[in-house]
Amino acid sequence: MKSWWRKAPAAANDERLIAEAGGAERALRRLEWTVIRRLDGLLQGDYRTLMRGTGLDLADLREYQHHDDVRHIDWNVTARLQVPHVRVFTEDREMSAWFVLDLSRSVDFGSGRRAKREISAGFVGVLARLLTRHGNRVGALVYGSDLEAVIPPRSGRRHVLHLLHAMERRADKVEKAPTQKGMTRLADLLKSAATLMPRRSTVFVVSDFLSEPGWERPLGQLVQRHEVIAVRLFDPLELELPDLGLVPLRDAETDEQLWVDTHDAGFRKRFARLAAEREAALRASLAKAGVDALELSTSDDLVEAIVRFADMRKRRTRIGSGSMKAVAA
Repeated sequence: MKSWWRKAPAAANDERLIAEAGGAERALRRLEWTVIRRLDGLLQGDYRTLMRGTGLDLADLREYQHHDDVRHIDWNVTARLQVPHVRVFTEDREMSAWFVLDLSRSVDFGSGRRAKREISAGFVGVLARLLTRHGNRVGALVYGSDLEAVIPPRSGRRHVLHLLHAMERRADKVEKAPTQKGMTRLADLLKSAATLMPRRSTVFVVSDFLSEPGWERPLGQLVQRHEVIAVRLFDPLELELPDLGLVPLRDAETDEQLWVDTHDAGFRKRFARLAAEREAALRASLAKAGVDALELSTSDDLVEAIVRFADMRKRRTRIGSGSMKAVAA
């Protein structure tokens, strides 16, 4: 397992990034021009709609309004004035965010121009850049067949390049060794996350959630200490098969392969039904764990997806609810 716990001198970092992370630099520049510039206009710089800080300062008192969180009612003021009043807090602007990255073999799948891995890298690059340019810190846990790298939280554009470069290195490693021993063990990754994150943070679990069973309990335990957001990656072809005739299907993680006749309407219907049942079970598991969920398709426009996410966070903050608000593609 690799880690960047030691910080190299700035000059050495610059030289290494030029020499080794050219792909990450190009990817980040493309995201800054095509995504972040658009988001700056749509979000109007209000990145705080995306995250919550770890500290709260009392800012004001005002009369209770519909949809206010009843837990914020100041009962002493309410009793004195005979009108319900709520406390208004200002969130601490500084925070730490962690990206728990499932980069197992299944995220290489994509039926269109982009694979789930590319969508994951784009989302991580945009969110990390939005946060670090305001002084917040981001870190990451990179999982392939096991936990392969721990990138501790730091701020700055250079650090975002470290993160994207780590994702690139994992992709290169997959190309050289395309098979994987067994299915993804997401539970192991979530247990490692709980151990390696000492302070309360905002945690993005970025995964397609195609894993061995048993990840639900570690996710629930992670929620007890951190604010957790599930970023679920998927491809439309995983939900419904088109009529392509006789085609081979291969499990990217176990390398098991079989031929299926997609011309059979009954088979396509059964596939869609099982996929819908899997979707419903996954959403129910995330809701039970009490996490916000963003569903990110390989066919999504990244700007629109992050705006959906920001709207979801605004609604959640406004109503003060701890229940999950899943954002469908």
